[in-house]
Amino acid sequence: MSERVAVRKTYKLFIGGKFPRSESGRSYLVQSSNVSLASRKDARDAVVAARAAVKGWAGATAYNRGQILYRAAEMLEGRREQFVALGIGGDEVDAAVDRWVWYAGWADKLAQVYGGANPVAGPYFNLSAPEPTGVVAVVAPERPALLGLVSVIAPAIVTGNTVVVAASPSEPLAAVTLAEVLATSDVPGGVVNILTGAITETAPTLASHLDVNAIDLTGVTDASLATELEVKAAENLKRVLRPAPADHDWTADPGLTRMTTLLETKTVWHPKGV
Repeated sequence: MSERVAVRKTYKLFIGGKFPRSESGRSYLVQSSNVSLASRKDARDAVVAARAAVKGWAGATAYNRGQILYRAAEMLEGRREQFVALGIGGDEVDAAVDRWVWYAGWADKLAQVYGGANPVAGPYFNLSAPEPTGVVAVVAPERPALLGLVSVIAPAIVTGNTVVVAASPSEPLAAVTLAEVLATSDVPGGVVNILTGAITETAPTLASHLDVNAIDLTGVTDASLATELEVKAAENLKRVLRPAPADHDWTADPGLTRMTTLLETKTVWHPKGV
């Protein structure tokens, strides 16, 4: 009886709902698996995919977005053991599932908390309503690999934004495995795009890209790189979320700041009828 040759998995990028290899053909080894090494061209392709998905995702009802995030929680729960096999603790996987559910619950409530009618002097209605910023670039934290990743993706997409995520180069397997979860969770292609490889190569491209509306620097630990990215982001006045402190507690109540920072507020005036 012949011995079977093991098939080693190659972890690919996640762009536009598909799993392409890097256009450069490069990869690197993590836990005996090949992981695609994204290039600047891959980053630009991911922005194109994210921009194409903005209209449909932002135009979906908040209730529908909440349903899709809840579905992601269901699928993640079903693949719990797969993440544990990657070295992620079961408690962290459970916390990540709970975090998806928590943000799903805010989908159709945030507008009531963050928007509403404003008192004005005059015969007018004055209404403020939150709207998504658009395309958000995210530098994911290294640890906790899964909970940190969910904690930066979920608040951006639940509010109607689309994201391009530069995953931690040392912890990419959780990111691409999460992409496999999202690909089977009714998340439209392009809403979440994940790049693996060197942040120093992809993040500057995302920070300077004029079709990116905001950048989340949570996972940047190098102060000089953070400054460089902020300077590049200033060219088209991107919203910038500063890097998280080293002692940030990812298990704590996340609050609303990550969601509200990635929202624009539209204010409408309308005359009252006689």
